[in-house]
Amino acid sequence: MEEDLSGNSLPTAGTDGRKRNVSYFYEPKIGNYFYGQNHPMIPHRIRMTHSLVLHYGLHNSMELNVPVPATPEAIRKFHSDDYVNFLSSVSPESLLDDIPSVDLRRFNVGGDCPVFEGLFGFCQASAGGSLCCCASGFCYANDIVLGILELLKSHKVKRVSAIQVVLTIVWVFVMLKSRVLYVDIDVHHGDGVEEAFFTTDRVMTVSFHKFGDYFPGTGNIEDIGIGGGEYYALNVPLKDGIDDDSFRNLFRPIIKKVMEVYQPEAVVLQCGADSLSGDRLGRFNLSVKGHANCLRYLRSFNVPLMVLGGGGYTIRNVSRCWCYETAVAVGKEPAEILPRNEYYDYFDPDHTLHGKTSGMKNQNKPEELNKIRDSLLEQLSKIQHVPSVQFRERPPTTKPPEEEEEDIDKRSKPRIWDGESEEG
Repeated sequence: MEEDLSGNSLPTAGTDGRKRNVSYFYEPKIGNYFYGQNHPMIPHRIRMTHSLVLHYGLHNSMELNVPVPATPEAIRKFHSDDYVNFLSSVSPESLLDDIPSVDLRRFNVGGDCPVFEGLFGFCQASAGGSLCCCASGFCYANDIVLGILELLKSHKVKRVSAIQVVLTIVWVFVMLKSRVLYVDIDVHHGDGVEEAFFTTDRVMTVSFHKFGDYFPGTGNIEDIGIGGGEYYALNVPLKDGIDDDSFRNLFRPIIKKVMEVYQPEAVVLQCGADSLSGDRLGRFNLSVKGHANCLRYLRSFNVPLMVLGGGGYTIRNVSRCWCYETAVAVGKEPAEILPRNEYYDYFDPDHTLHGKTSGMKNQNKPEELNKIRDSLLEQLSKIQHVPSVQFRERPPTTKPPEEEEEDIDKRSKPRIWDGESEEG
């Protein structure tokens, strides 16, 4: 049954009707960073989101925070020392003389992940879903993994500070947790987080993503974790054009079973907006409201929740989506017509919050989606108990074998973007 959105407050589907305390983190300088001409990653989208949040008055319902830049030591809690050293020293100027090309290839920097002015400052304020030892998919550091590690730390904390979590826009409810659920609705597979926790049951990862000939090429339904993490990685591989109804009919039964079986003490939701209809790089057909319904559903369980941004390359749609999801987080239903703001012309011609979905064909057949759902529910049935094992604070890292390093020039790197200019 669809929630009634006619009032100013959203109903609570869970048993706990208490008002949520929401903390919101925003770095004022984040929109100043520039990946380069025609690059699809545009940090300005976050500044546009923040403007809508303020002009809708949503800030009045949250605790506002300016994050402290993450230190290199904080970033090293997941990332390798040599990679962090590289990030902290590379610059457009150093590319001319100081940085060997082999290091650029080794750390996958250049092309999708360019070197731009202030790169390490950007990494200290915003991150993404990179891998342990290299950049990937426009991302240089993995704030999600760093945040989950903080949730799992063995000492008590009242709230995770931005210096530890490395977040840009985030709504946070945080206490010490022993089991964390990570849910990813970005159109791309959440490979970095899955890889970090693939061998442990302390973190369950659930990724809904396009699968096939598409970056990063991982996320097969048969990838379920190994060792102590077997069955704790869930992958939901999808085809082009999935719409709100099809997505909801997968998301709700899977997440309901996950919450029932795993009983997480905290949930981390990555709200990549490239799964929206009309995204510059995405292939899905979700509406803003359909996307936000994932947050709304997880919110109804009344479990501490950390909500993060992610991908999203049509920036007017990204800012609409993340503003609306901020409203969902605080239990408000904002007006459809956008308030006047300094970026009002970006939303021509309609100036509405939700916009329209396209006529894109949904290539996901009902019988195929039912098969995916049943397979994942069967996987979850193999989890017999709530895990309570010890957890290593830093996930193990794997150094490539020497023979691979010798052949580094021959290694192909997956691309998220073909370099062509498209309208953002």
